[in-house]
Amino acid sequence: MAAKLSGSGGGSRYNVEQNSEINVTPFVDVMLVLLIIFMVAAPLASVSIEVKLPTAVAKPRPNPPTPVYISITPNGDIFLGDNPSDLASIGADLRAQIPVRSQATARIFIRGDKKVRYGDFMQLMNTLQDNSFYSVALIGEDNSEPGSGG
Repeated sequence: MAAKLSGSGGGSRYNVEQNSEINVTPFVDVMLVLLIIFMVAAPLASVSIEVKLPTAVAKPRPNPPTPVYISITPNGDIFLGDNPSDLASIGADLRAQIPVRSQATARIFIRGDKKVRYGDFMQLMNTLQDNSFYSVALIGEDNSEPGSGG
């Protein structure tokens, strides 16, 4: 708030009147700068070369295949999805479940209990490779909490 000194010679020397007018000069300055910025930037944002683009019709992508899960229990039992299987028939069971055209690129997800013997796990991996299933992903439980550092 500004103060205006009394110009008349009478009265107290310290008599001060209140000036309650808003100073709009800084506001106008900011608005003019913004106006200039937009006037310069607007022509740069528009495309001035006319090009007739061809129409594009994209074919819809097929749905991704449903994931295939193999589970190994602590005692070495193997399950394909929810169905029991074994090392001798796991290849045939996978071929029956995965369409023929996507068998070469199918990703197999293995869920193994932390108490599974390493030998049982390696037998399953070797059986998958013998049956030409090379894309294998291992599933683990994520116990990391935000801020715990892993």
